[in-house]
Amino acid sequence: MSQRRKNLIPIIISSLLLYACAYIVVPDLGDGTNSTTATSKGWTGFVTNVIQSEAGDLRIDITIRNETSDWSAMHAVEGLPAVLTTIDGKDTNCDTVFVGTGGHRLAPGFQMRGFATGTDAEPKTQLIYVECAGATATSGSKLAIDISYVTGEFNYYYPETNKVESKLEINLDEIAKDLKYPVAESLPDLILKSDFKINAMSNLVITLTDAKRTDEGMQFTWHSHNPSDYALSARIGIPPVIGEDGIIYGVYQSPDRATSPTAPAKGEAEWTTSVAVPKDVKGLYILMSVESKKLRLFVNYAVDITSK
Repeated sequence: MSQRRKNLIPIIISSLLLYACAYIVVPDLGDGTNSTTATSKGWTGFVTNVIQSEAGDLRIDITIRNETSDWSAMHAVEGLPAVLTTIDGKDTNCDTVFVGTGGHRLAPGFQMRGFATGTDAEPKTQLIYVECAGATATSGSKLAIDISYVTGEFNYYYPETNKVESKLEINLDEIAKDLKYPVAESLPDLILKSDFKINAMSNLVITLTDAKRTDEGMQFTWHSHNPSDYALSARIGIPPVIGEDGIIYGVYQSPDRATSPTAPAKGEAEWTTSVAVPKDVKGLYILMSVESKKLRLFVNYAVDITSK
């Protein structure tokens, strides 16, 4: 084969690939490095109640607040007890530890006291608390909980990017009263109004066209507009909500598991999602994760639907 023909081969291959593919999305593999916000205070906890059970166990109800300055999911380190320390230095292991966000990413400045567990068909509410068998809370006692959290966007390929190991330390003498949920500190430009427009992956535009109460909870109607010359879809999962009672409703599932209907070129698509919420819970915010920028890279949004 002549040298001239050899030189033509890569040009021909490139041309075939160009016209064969409408568009290619390259996964954002990242580098898995840790990056934290300089102004981050991490996660903080507040005791809301301390009671002694009839069995003689000490129960400590807790509210957790995201002060990482970014969206964050947190959980107590599995297999490690919380440690109750009295003023004289005596330690007691507390093996019952329900502390975390239930898998969800919570907005910065938001606080919570529980989350949904179980299944979508039969959800249950898990309150955040620690129980210490046979212990008694005396003046000056403190509680320490080993926690792990991640911050920022959710990268399906690197779910533990920006992972931090830390310790939640709480003074049992300081009982927090009159806490307001879910917004403890309102940050500029964080919360979207319900008439938002979000540019998802490949410039697909996502909007919320309706949010209504049902017998089971809330139903959301979503709309996508595709300005491109190619069919598009994006993942937003099944968005949960959090209300004025400080509970995240909606059993956690990874947002990559549910894909919106495909919007044709220059066309539209519509679909609904639902979440079980008690009828008496008001002041709701949607916690959204929208596939943006790259394949399976999710950007988080808080949407104000408190009027619903």
